[in-house]
Amino acid sequence: MNFIDEVEITVKSGKGGNGCVSFRREKYVPHGGPDGGDGGKGGDVIIKSKSNLSTLSDLRHISIYQAEKGQNGSGSNKKGKDGKSVIISVPCGTVVKNKINKEILIDLIENNQEFVVVKGGKGGRGNARFKRSSVQSPDFAEEGGVSQVKELKLELKLLADVGIIGLPNSGKSTLLSRVSSAKPKIAAYPFTTLVPNLGIVEYDNYKNFVIADVPGLIKDAHTGKGLGIAFLKHIERTNILIVTISAESDDFNKSFQLIYNELSAYKNSIIKKPMIIVITKVDILQGDQLDLLPVNIYGREVLKISSVTGYGLDKLISKIISIL
Repeated sequence: MNFIDEVEITVKSGKGGNGCVSFRREKYVPHGGPDGGDGGKGGDVIIKSKSNLSTLSDLRHISIYQAEKGQNGSGSNKKGKDGKSVIISVPCGTVVKNKINKEILIDLIENNQEFVVVKGGKGGRGNARFKRSSVQSPDFAEEGGVSQVKELKLELKLLADVGIIGLPNSGKSTLLSRVSSAKPKIAAYPFTTLVPNLGIVEYDNYKNFVIADVPGLIKDAHTGKGLGIAFLKHIERTNILIVTISAESDDFNKSFQLIYNELSAYKNSIIKKPMIIVITKVDILQGDQLDLLPVNIYGREVLKISSVTGYGLDKLISKIISIL
């Protein structure tokens, strides 16, 4: 299944059914009173979050979602049938926006959370409703309420406790695969990760946290270069950021500064999150090269790991748990 994290759709609720104009026609009652029934309510369009979904891909094939209209009322005070509502299922973490003015209508975080995005029109009242002492035989009824139409943009932002961010080929996916049950694609070339990957890290008697690996950043990613910019929104909700820098880097400070600058340019609130700087791939180092690695970068502690040998992974997990 393709990973889709943005879709645009149009939703339209059902029109309310019209009220009925009718009079009783019974034997020996030639001029019976009004008995026109009410129209049925139009169907709503409801967006519902589901924890078993992980992508918006099912929605990209349908651009318009329309609920049923309510049926008209009829004689003998029979109410028209309500129109069926439409329920659109989306992953938890989906933000529903008005496409026109960009207003956020709802942020669906909890499982089975529902939001009525457009309400169906009310059923019109039949002429029986308008009988008064002064109007014994009303010959009019009410039309059903109009339907509502909205153009929406749905954006999925993954729900993860920890986000792994770094330059391409800095060991993010390998780290995710070693500490969690996730099985991301891994290879020794940039942009192996084309979509975000989620993994669950279990620890301490069945406790766990969710960790996400997003495509690598490059210089000027915040302007749209590379792949990372399209997925930076997936780390907006995370509590902790792991910044990975490969031991192959020629300049650790420069690598960190590039990542920091891109995060800051994208959204300043992201750089206020706790960051754990991790130098990866230390298994490739020879002799005392490990001891020559920096112990801090711009005043931040640096952890050293090898996802291949497992070196330093326990310390990293402990650090994450202590922050969480």
